[in-house]
Parts: sequence; structure tokens; C-alpha cells
Amino acid sequence: MLIVILFYMMDSAKARYQILVVDDEPTVCKAVQMMLKYYGHDVQIAADGKTALALFENRPFDLVITDYLMPEMRGDQLVTQIKRCRPGQRIIMITAFAADFLVEGKPTGEVDCVLNKPFSLEELRSAIAKVMA
Repeated sequence: MLIVILFYMMDSAKARYQILVVDDEPTVCKAVQMMLKYYGHDVQIAADGKTALALFENRPFDLVITDYLMPEMRGDQLVTQIKRCRPGQRIIMITAFAADFLVEGKPTGEVDCVLNKPFSLEELRSAIAKVMA
């Protein structure tokens, strides 16, 4: 019992972030939002790049998590626009095409981390910890 309480106390002491999640699949957005809110993060969601940019312009985010393949504006196009405004913005790309964004296991382009769909809660938490370290 004491170990469980200590683990909970250690986990609750971790940093909480302002996160923008962008995905055209509503179930993915909501699932990621619920997972991240469970850990105390403030999470905004957007169903497309245009909406994401409007949210991004109105408030700062510690982290942006975006899908790659979306209609009208792909995730890489969104990343380019975000990086023009804030070159240091931390970004995780989620995609079923992760191999296209990795060279020797490291992300190419302007993203800090690539997360392959489908992903587990632990993989998401690990990616966030890596990017925010």
C-alpha cells in the first residue's frame, strides 16, 4: 500500500503542460485528450490544421501533438507554419507512417519525436517525457 501511495505522489509531482492535440479523427483526439487530462495536463484539441493554427495564435502551448495525414493541411505543413511563429516549439508527430519520418531512429525535419500509430498510453507518456526533458 505504501509503495502505491509513494508512486502516486511521485507521479503527481511531475510537470503539467499546456498541450494542443491535432487529429482529424475525433475518437483519437478525445482519447488522447482524456489520457493527458488524466495526468493533469491542460489539453486543447483541434480537428484540422486551420483550427489548430487559430488556437496556437491565441495562446502558448508547451507541446503540440499532431497527426500527419489530415485533409486540407497535413501535419508536416502545420508543423512548418507553427515553427515559423515559434521556432523552438516542441512537436510530436503521430502517424501510421513513422518510418517516413525517421533516419536511424531519429526524427527528420522539424518534429522532436515521431510516435507510430497505434500507440499505448505508456508510449505517449514516454514521448512527452523525452520531448519535454
